Amino acid sequence: MMDGVHPTALVDAGAQLGAGVQIGPYAIIGEGCVVGDGCVIAARAILERNVLLGRNVKVGSGSILGGDPQDLKFKGEYTTVEVGDDTTIREYSTINRGTTHSRKTTIGKGCFIMSYVHLAHDCHVGDGAIIVNSVQLAGHVTVGEKAIIAGQSAAHQFVKIGKYSFVGGCSRISQDVPPYIKAVGNPIKLYGLNSVGLQRNNFPDEVVRELKRAYRLFFRSELNLSQAKQRAETELKPYPEVQELVRFIEESGRGVVD
Repeated sequence: MMDGVHPTALVDAGAQLGAGVQIGPYAIIGEGCVVGDGCVIAARAILERNVLLGRNVKVGSGSILGGDPQDLKFKGEYTTVEVGDDTTIREYSTINRGTTHSRKTTIGKGCFIMSYVHLAHDCHVGDGAIIVNSVQLAGHVTVGEKAIIAGQSAAHQFVKIGKYSFVGGCSRISQDVPPYIKAVGNPIKLYGLNSVGLQRNNFPDEVVRELKRAYRLFFRSELNLSQAKQRAETELKPYPEVQELVRFIEESGRGVVD
């Protein structure tokens, strides 16, 4: 028995375990897995294969990381799941490996993935994001830094959810959600800035004011995208956050929620 590894756990001979790792009863660590220092793998959790955990990651009971992508085009290519330092994944979540599209599914540092969450192949979750119970993300979904997705929401393939945004519970996310903004519903709609999130993350008042003006230009005026962009260039102060919002709208592949 290795220190911190329960005698009923199964650890592949080629898996790499860092210092201070704890692996609970009946957990399985499969081939190609790397478990960083201080990680805690709870009872009956499974790292199927090619799962790379940073430091101090916690994986809850019954969660399965590194399963094959649910994609008919997948033919067994080498792909991974990668999880950043200090992230917590709670009970019975499933996180599938990537496909050849991006070769990996990633979760950033300091994220909180709650129970019964599903992250499909090629999802990419930014640092500090919170994904609440029973959220289901289809393949190729991108979640920005410090975004929050509330419980029982579901996102369509290739959707992008911007940084510091908030998606309310039971939402059907069929289009891109801009950064710094609140959205909720089925069909999903925008409901102004994520003011609470911006305040909690110490955004300066002047930046919040310009983001509010940008929101009104793009989403609460009669202007089309080109007209709103022209007005934004001449009327708004070029804070990085404002530029991020404008760029996100311009580059949206599925169209932006309005």
